[in-house]
Amino acid sequence: MLDTQAPRDLAAWLTLFSGAEMPILRQTARRLDEARQQIDRVSGRDITAIVLQDPLLAIRVLAYIQSFGSKRLRSDVTNIATAVMMLGVEPFFRKFENPATIETMLGRNPQALLGVLQVVVRCQRASRYAHDWAFARHDMNGEEVALAALLYDLAEVLLWCFAPEQAIAIRARLQAGKSLRSSAVQCEVLGFPLAELQLALCHAWQLPDLLTALMDDASAQLPRVQNVKLAVNLARHSVNGWTDAAIPDDFAAIENLLNVSRETLLARLQLPPELLPRLVRADDASVEER
Repeated sequence: MLDTQAPRDLAAWLTLFSGAEMPILRQTARRLDEARQQIDRVSGRDITAIVLQDPLLAIRVLAYIQSFGSKRLRSDVTNIATAVMMLGVEPFFRKFENPATIETMLGRNPQALLGVLQVVVRCQRASRYAHDWAFARHDMNGEEVALAALLYDLAEVLLWCFAPEQAIAIRARLQAGKSLRSSAVQCEVLGFPLAELQLALCHAWQLPDLLTALMDDASAQLPRVQNVKLAVNLARHSVNGWTDAAIPDDFAAIENLLNVSRETLLARLQLPPELLPRLVRADDASVEER
């Protein structure tokens, strides 16, 4: 049964999510505490590495930095490393001390906890793919691309945290109808697609236009946006294994983006050797690097 107290329209959902104190992963909180205990030896790079494993902490840092410093500087903060540098190590730890955790918030709802952790794993995988492919494309700032991929499904993460009944209902309908489109089911349950809420949140938090554009499918013709979207798609389709029917199309699009063969792509993905024969196209044996 859906939560009858849930917001009724996009504006109400936006108010709920943009004003909520976001929890972070328990593992992230533990890593931050360990780093704080050796603060004299911790660098901005160390903190950045922790933040980039947790989409909820990443968005908290980005949203906070928008109220920090001058307007000109805020418009330039498109990656976590710059945000951490602007804050400084000690102020960072003071700002993000004793955070709430997802595991505590959803401890009495194991179905929702499992659901959100599965989405977070997907976000982490998408971010790794995006960063690797940005490097292969000689992108001058691969962290921007990786960060956009990490945050791409943030609205879904928040839905699991703050409205688990709706998230569970969406997942159940998608599992019952394998041919259904996610956006269509989201509209049935929420009244709008999560992508629309995602962009509204980006504007509410005053995220830089560059990051917002990287997460916006309306800019899909741009190579960097394709990098993000393809990483998100492959992470989504592969998170439960490599047998999803959409994966061959994902591979073909990624090969085109990176200008590589199937064998080269599979090598970059570092998949288990036993999977490779099934994933290599029959006609790829004669295909050379483009």
